[in-house]
Amino acid sequence: MKLQAVRGFKDWLPEDFAKYEYLIELAKNILKTYNYKEIKIPILEKTELFVRSIGEFTDIVQKETYTFQDRNKEFLTLRPEATAGICRMIIERGLFINPKPLKFFTIGPMFRHERPQKGRLREFFQINVELFSPLNPHIEAELIFLAMEILKAPFSFQEKGKNIYTLELNSLGCPKCRIKYKEDLLKFLEKNREKLCETCKERIIKNPLRVLDCKNEVCKEVVSKSPVITEYLCKDCKDHLISLKEILDFIDIKYVENPRLVRGLDYYVRTIFEIKAKGLGAQDTVAAGGRYDYLLEELGGPYLPAIGFAIGLERWAISIFGDEEKRGILDSKNFLEKLNPDLFIILLGKELLKRGVKLATFLRKKGVRCEITYEEKSLKAQLKNADKLSAKYSLILGEEELKKRSAILRDMRKSIQESIDFKDWEDLSVKVFEKIKNEI
Repeated sequence: MKLQAVRGFKDWLPEDFAKYEYLIELAKNILKTYNYKEIKIPILEKTELFVRSIGEFTDIVQKETYTFQDRNKEFLTLRPEATAGICRMIIERGLFINPKPLKFFTIGPMFRHERPQKGRLREFFQINVELFSPLNPHIEAELIFLAMEILKAPFSFQEKGKNIYTLELNSLGCPKCRIKYKEDLLKFLEKNREKLCETCKERIIKNPLRVLDCKNEVCKEVVSKSPVITEYLCKDCKDHLISLKEILDFIDIKYVENPRLVRGLDYYVRTIFEIKAKGLGAQDTVAAGGRYDYLLEELGGPYLPAIGFAIGLERWAISIFGDEEKRGILDSKNFLEKLNPDLFIILLGKELLKRGVKLATFLRKKGVRCEITYEEKSLKAQLKNADKLSAKYSLILGEEELKKRSAILRDMRKSIQESIDFKDWEDLSVKVFEKIKNEI
């Protein structure tokens, strides 16, 4: 049997890491300036956590989770999202006692057994940002601004690409708003029951709001004529949405109101949003989030409103670097060059090989990415190897050079070289570093 990766799970090659690490570092640096603190939560949680938080009758819980019984007969689930786990951590660790706001972010894999999509496999990576605090439109606007600032960070010094993201905004109202809305929505769906897919026919009974999130084209057509939640908002929710839009206008965040925007999780209330990227086709949502005021309380903690968002790392990378189908806004070549060694050390002669570790160690401590071949090969063969690895420089040292205390530093791109006199290995490493530091 031919061994291969499980469908929907992907190997990360060095070139993937070069791109993802660049984006992750950008995000981390920005989040830390906003005083968000990094945390880590388990990828395995008790299944009950997701049933209680996401909703028993959501597609995620019913169809998409990787759930199994362990040896203790306990049902466990690979996390399909991070928010529920963060809430569990806050309750279990008593963090709600600390001064507010609580501002956390975590980066890692999520798992959903759904049809693999472009930029969204069954194992996918997210940057999750969560804020727990008494909320107002100003805090929400800042969080949305933060999401946009992270996504646009790779273009911070250029105009190209700054307008590839579109913010869609909606309000789901509060529990009070939804009573009349659910009644009217249920009447509409019952009237159009025969036009809906089999799954949505079940949803009408169990959770009619989930019909609004169906991806079936026929169901989408039916839903396009359904009542919209924004027509049912109470005065407080209406005023809240108006204030949020005024603040977004003031801080120059462009948005599109989408009254049919919903989220696939039951815990959202009031503000929800999605950020879409041009050029990604149908699967174009790069980031999404919203408020979940009652989730902590529903999981056994105190009442503490919260808002958050998640950025899909793979889709964010495609929107910037492109993929096998199209070129991105940023040139991948610049990032792949980071994988190449700064210096290839060529040692000619058996006696010199044992000294290679010492020389390479001195250089690596200075941040020089070194490659060295501990084999007796000719100069020509080793230069060829350095060229294949796309090393920026090669350092050549043979028995004669060692006697004269004079090594040769060769610029592999310009095919020029110079001699470097040295006293000892440390002195040589210092002088080599000074010569190439501006190129690494």
